[in-house]
Amino acid sequence: MEEGGVIKRNLKLERRNIAYIKYILEGYEGLATITTVDRDKSVIQLSILPDFASDVDGILEALKREIAIYEIDEGEK
Repeated sequence: MEEGGVIKRNLKLERRNIAYIKYILEGYEGLATITTVDRDKSVIQLSILPDFASDVDGILEALKREIAIYEIDEGEK
C-alpha cells in the first residue's frame, strides 16, 4: 500500500523477533520506519520511501532465511 509517497507494508512475525527486525532495519539508517501495529499478534508496519523499496525487499528476503516473516494485508491480523 502506498500512502502519500510512502510505501506501507504490514508484516507478521514471532513476537520475540520484533526487536531483532527493528535493530537490523534501524542499522540501515533512513531506509524504513517501524511501528508495532499489534504487539499481541506480532504485527509491525514498515513505512518505506519508494527510493529504498528494493533495498528493504533485499534485507527482508535475507531475513526470511533466518526467521519467519509473512507480509499481510492491512485488515489481516
